Amino acid sequence: MSTSLDILKKYWGHDNFRSSQKEIIDSVLQGKDTVALLPTGGGKSICFQIPALLQDGICIVISPLIALMNDQVNTLNDMGIKALSLSGNIHYNDLDRLLDNCIYGNYKFLYLSPERLHQELVQLRIVKMNVNLIAVDEAHCISQWGNDFRPAYKNLHILRELHPKVPVIALTATATPEVLADTINELQLNAPNVIQKSFYRDNLAYITWNEEDKLFRMEQILHKHESAIIYTRNRKGTEEISRNLNVRGFKTSFFHGGISAEEKKIRFKNWIQESTPIIVATNAFGMGIDKANVRTVIHLDLPESLESYFQEAGRAGRDGEYARAILLYNASDEVQVKNQFLINLPTPDYCKLIYRKLCNYLYIAYGEGEFTTHPFHFEKFCRQYELHTIKAYNALQALDRLGVVKLSVEFSRKTEVQFLIPSNALLDYFEGNKNASLVGKAILRIYTGIFDKPIAIDLELIASKTNYESTTILNVLKQFEKDNVIHLELTTTDASLTFIEPREDDRTINRVSKTLNRQNNNKERQVASVLQFINNGSICKSVQLLEYFGEKTTLNCGICSVCSKQESIPSKKESILIAEKILLLIEEEGALSSRNISEKLTFTESKIIFVLRLLLDQRKINLNTKNQYTLA
Repeated sequence: MSTSLDILKKYWGHDNFRSSQKEIIDSVLQGKDTVALLPTGGGKSICFQIPALLQDGICIVISPLIALMNDQVNTLNDMGIKALSLSGNIHYNDLDRLLDNCIYGNYKFLYLSPERLHQELVQLRIVKMNVNLIAVDEAHCISQWGNDFRPAYKNLHILRELHPKVPVIALTATATPEVLADTINELQLNAPNVIQKSFYRDNLAYITWNEEDKLFRMEQILHKHESAIIYTRNRKGTEEISRNLNVRGFKTSFFHGGISAEEKKIRFKNWIQESTPIIVATNAFGMGIDKANVRTVIHLDLPESLESYFQEAGRAGRDGEYARAILLYNASDEVQVKNQFLINLPTPDYCKLIYRKLCNYLYIAYGEGEFTTHPFHFEKFCRQYELHTIKAYNALQALDRLGVVKLSVEFSRKTEVQFLIPSNALLDYFEGNKNASLVGKAILRIYTGIFDKPIAIDLELIASKTNYESTTILNVLKQFEKDNVIHLELTTTDASLTFIEPREDDRTINRVSKTLNRQNNNKERQVASVLQFINNGSICKSVQLLEYFGEKTTLNCGICSVCSKQESIPSKKESILIAEKILLLIEEEGALSSRNISEKLTFTESKIIFVLRLLLDQRKINLNTKNQYTLA
């Protein structure tokens, strides 16, 4: 029989597990409910994928992140493991077929959003499946005290009722003690094994600097050939910063929710392969990233919580080598973060207002709209109803978290098609043109009435039926239009909106108003924790973060911005790190003065000078007549 290590080698090519992974996998294989609390980059997905592969049957994975679900499904399929996800606006017939595949088609993984468990068809099919494991990713979403609370996670009790003897594994990277206890209780876990890896990262320097000119400081921090992520809050900022850095000789690209899915793939691939080693992004970039050699993560704006900061910062240094998470702030940031996240917190009454306007804007009748998806242009919506954009967006996010709607902030097109020529003439037109025939016939099979009136079509659905990219399908449709075969209407939007339940106006919001008020109070505490973190210059930054997540320690990291200020003489470990950076810098840029070196590195000048003397004594560097250091 195969062992967990055999599976690891076969599919992932690794000879050994990371810390805690084997313990978690063994717990699951013993049939025990298990909580896996691993930091970002700790390899959580393997902890449920390997046990599922070692047993007969299918693993049901619950995740709130559609992009991450699709990414994991694609990765599994590329490895020859049968997996599918039920995401997006799937037609009833396709949903029925996909669920039957899970029962009879030898699939190993079914990825679901928690909202899918509302559907009776999904429940009826799951009860017939041979389920070997239930995996709840981002499990903290079930806790009302969590950073990303989603009431739809309360539906997970349905899975336990359908398969009461199947073990559950709950996975999270960000859980305070309060959230962890609440998660275990809400998931109704039976005497779970709680396996927690320390959040301490001895190679990652958490650095907070008060800087009036953040952009100048950022240029000093970055190395042109090292992989880095720069986080900023708005889309326009990502584009401007990327453009400015490129003018100065850096190779960067920008990434945000307004970029098409295909363009995101290209930019992500270029960053992974390091043709553009620096990416400037909103927090839309990050989930599911597994790039080991990110040397620097820079935050140009204050994060909304220490949970999100810890996840984003933790994308640096996963290879175990020295890396930096640098947060640049100034006095105006405190005002900005309060304006964005506190002053404009949406009240229940304001959410009722936004919900009614959404329903009217998208023509949702009272009692209707459940699981319908609509293209949505946020800026046009705000202009039409003269809404304050930040407050309206916060209300939309609240409605999303509360399970009333699902907001997918990404570039999309609404495509409407009507065929203009009779079916017999259409078949003649298809003759001898493979692309036209495949795309056209797929549309005819899926959509009825398309000869009588314009019908909204789903490019991704047609892509799945034809194995073509959506851009190819769009080009075929444009050729159809040019040849007067169809009437084509394209509308570009920056988001899509799915209604999770039927429209009931005030009653819809009244059901979740207490939860909304609790979330607002929680947000106030989170922002206060962020401000305390940046302003506390006496306690090691690693210690502050560990204590926030309930991990007690008295061991200072020795490399964060607080520790660096407190110690003029570096520790042995830090001396080695500084020496490596100095030698690499001189090798790349040639002769440099101590001031030049201090400007380009993040360590204190006193420590750099101390290490320069050591390197001189060891004859690894020389000092020329211009008081510049060169390699020996």
